[in-house]
Amino acid sequence: MMSEKEALEAQEVEYLSNDSKLVLPSEFQDDTTTSTTSTMSDPTGKPKRETWSNKIDFLLACIGFSVGLGNVWRFPYLCYKNGGGAFLLPYFICVLLGGIPMFYLEVALGQFMSEGGIQSWRICPLFQGIGYATTIIVALLNIYYNVILSWAFHFVFSSFTSVLPWSHCDNWWNTPNCRVGLLNPVVLEANGTNSTNITEVGMGYSDALNSTVSFVLPMASNHSNKSVDPATEYWERKVLQISGGIDEPGTIRWDLALCLLLAWIVIYFCIWKGIKSSGKVMYVTATSPYIIMTILLIRGMTLDGALDGVKFYLIPDFSKLLNMEVWVDAGTQIFFSYSISLGALTALGSYNKFHHNSWRDSIIFACANSGTSIFAGLVIFSVLGFMAKQQGVSIADVAESGPGLAFIAYPTAVSQMPIAPLWSILFFIMVILLGLDSQFVGVEGFVTAVTDIFPWLKKGYHREMFIAVVCAFSFFVGLSMVTNGGMYVFQIFDYYSGSRIILLVALFEVIAVAYIYGGNRFYDNIEMMYGFKINPYMKICWYFVTPIFTIGMFVMNAVSYSELTYNRTYEYPQWAINFGWTLACTSVVMIPIISILKIAQTKGTIKERLQYLIKPQLHPHQLRPNDDPSDLLSDYDADLEEVKVPLNGEVKMPLDDTTEVAVATITQNGACCIAEPNKTESQI
Repeated sequence: MMSEKEALEAQEVEYLSNDSKLVLPSEFQDDTTTSTTSTMSDPTGKPKRETWSNKIDFLLACIGFSVGLGNVWRFPYLCYKNGGGAFLLPYFICVLLGGIPMFYLEVALGQFMSEGGIQSWRICPLFQGIGYATTIIVALLNIYYNVILSWAFHFVFSSFTSVLPWSHCDNWWNTPNCRVGLLNPVVLEANGTNSTNITEVGMGYSDALNSTVSFVLPMASNHSNKSVDPATEYWERKVLQISGGIDEPGTIRWDLALCLLLAWIVIYFCIWKGIKSSGKVMYVTATSPYIIMTILLIRGMTLDGALDGVKFYLIPDFSKLLNMEVWVDAGTQIFFSYSISLGALTALGSYNKFHHNSWRDSIIFACANSGTSIFAGLVIFSVLGFMAKQQGVSIADVAESGPGLAFIAYPTAVSQMPIAPLWSILFFIMVILLGLDSQFVGVEGFVTAVTDIFPWLKKGYHREMFIAVVCAFSFFVGLSMVTNGGMYVFQIFDYYSGSRIILLVALFEVIAVAYIYGGNRFYDNIEMMYGFKINPYMKICWYFVTPIFTIGMFVMNAVSYSELTYNRTYEYPQWAINFGWTLACTSVVMIPIISILKIAQTKGTIKERLQYLIKPQLHPHQLRPNDDPSDLLSDYDADLEEVKVPLNGEVKMPLDDTTEVAVATITQNGACCIAEPNKTESQI
């Protein structure tokens, strides 16, 4: 005889949506009741959405995307600059106020809607322009972020030599002013240093706010009152061969162009088959940097002066907490290092199974992201302590941030170590791996957003061809950044396309979810996915804390805005500034444009149109018992198949991602019902 469980399972009605199973609650069932149901892929002919092979793939993808260069080359600098260990207090407060709430909102939104960066905003059609804005931002960031990888590839190849080329002044690119072992690894003047405003790029994607890094225009090296470190001359005269301004583009640097091509080829072949392949690549690219950082830390701590560097990095100065700039630095670092408002996190979440516990993953991610930043600081400052001891100067004189750290300060330090080429190769391979997994997800996020709108791109070899077009287009645009004047173009892209605009887009995101769709409703949707309620702190943040936090960050950064300059003396021509603002506005302007278009395309009075456009467009399994059936996607109005519903169906609650679960159905009269869980949170 069949057991009671087997008998009940034999009565179930299947509803294939994200590999889940539907059972209608008994109060809606009788011997003659029929129900209409459909798979998510059937009505539109869209291919069934693929999901991660296992739970760890999603977590590694999130860590690989967000834990990037900004964690290595910006956070340590901010920490020492803003009070050492004391900086961790405002840092973790900002993690709780803005980082985790916004990160989790985007991931949960993608998982609930099972759509990428654009289509997921069907949750609030009036604000679907948010999706277009984030997609444009991530497309721009993908273009210029790969240029950093081309620089890193160049340094790796240049390190395969017995003597590092930036360790001495006997090369053809060196000038008579080249000096080994300068006070400052960037440049020493008779009257001080000469540095330039270049924004910091990190993944986040961009750590572009309120930061400067030291670079020097090549013509400055010809002044008789300057002495220049060989690493600086190698960077600007050999690698960049930088011109005097953006209106002097010069020629393409073909060695960098080939490195850029290599970076795009690697990215293409790692993501062209979708998350099944890229998820496996993440096992290497997301974990190897930690192995290399550990090796570099062990080596760094054996160097003379390493402990002085670590103390300088961590010893707290609580008096600096009274400085508002410290809190602004903490907030902006969190915002960008968590990769918010790029649409990619939504895309990653969309590949989760509907009942996956992404709340748990978000907490693990936050710990990994922040822990990596602190750990990377130990790696960097142990070496900077050694370099300061070698030169007999303060660590503050050698501490750098951004590309100045990666391509000038750190190369200078490793050139003074025994077996210098080995440590140089390891460091730049780490930089490449940190950048690659960020790029994998960035490009995948863009591709997901587009293919969700045009499902035919997912069929056959269309996806592979589309990704090839995306990579080729990005490569050709990126060529403008590997010319003699390419650094100026790169700086414009970084400064305008991925900075303050991200804060504004994030504000629209949290308002749309909390106040238009409804924070309580979204909170219930999360309970529907997991089978238990998460901490209500998230709901409080979405309603009050995070919007205020985001507004504060945006206002303070807007107040601190200054026109982009290079070398603090070179001012960009007005056409270049206008181009930069065009890049910035191209994304955020999509929010009102899409809203206006949707209002114009909808029938009825203005009030009726707005009422219609603030209603979500959902699938049956996304509706609660008291939700309006008209919230269903119009795709479900046709081609629905009839099935007989057995008597006394039972609801089952998922214990993990593989457990089949009852979710929802639509009865003949259009009423909607949601299967209520029969297990409590404690049972799960």
